Amino acid sequence: MMNSEQKKPILNIADAALMDFGSPKGTFKAKLGRMGPALGLEKLGAMLTIIEPGKRAFPFHRHHAIEELFFIIEGAGEYRYGEDVHPIKPGDLLSAPVGEDAKPHQIVNTGDEPLKFLAVSTMDPVDIVEYPDAQKFRAYSAGKTPALEHARFHQLARNENAVELFEGME
Repeated sequence: MMNSEQKKPILNIADAALMDFGSPKGTFKAKLGRMGPALGLEKLGAMLTIIEPGKRAFPFHRHHAIEELFFIIEGAGEYRYGEDVHPIKPGDLLSAPVGEDAKPHQIVNTGDEPLKFLAVSTMDPVDIVEYPDAQKFRAYSAGKTPALEHARFHQLARNENAVELFEGME
């Protein structure tokens, strides 16, 4: 029997609480449903993502600690992976590994219908994310959960802002 604080172990994607996400100019626009926390998961993330035609949810990026797997449910588009672009359709599984094989990645809706996919990821509370198109990076230590709103440390900067280790310390 589950106690009152334990999460229900089943959540249908049709019941995911969706929130609007996107950039001010609308290039990046999606509906996101964070399902992992709703299921009580701490080390594994699950997020429903719905992208309208012609849009993308996130910038082209590469994680250094968080591994991702995407399952295409509906729609069609492209998976930008490193220097390659792959067509995607329902039933496809897409990987975004970390380590030696890590490449920047991005899912783009190039179809005429919404593109719906489930993103599954490890939930490392410390990560570095590179954004090669914008020459930026993000570094964070989020503590118990990787939610940036609870981060103990969070920095988003341009690559050109690099400094020497001892600059300003002596």
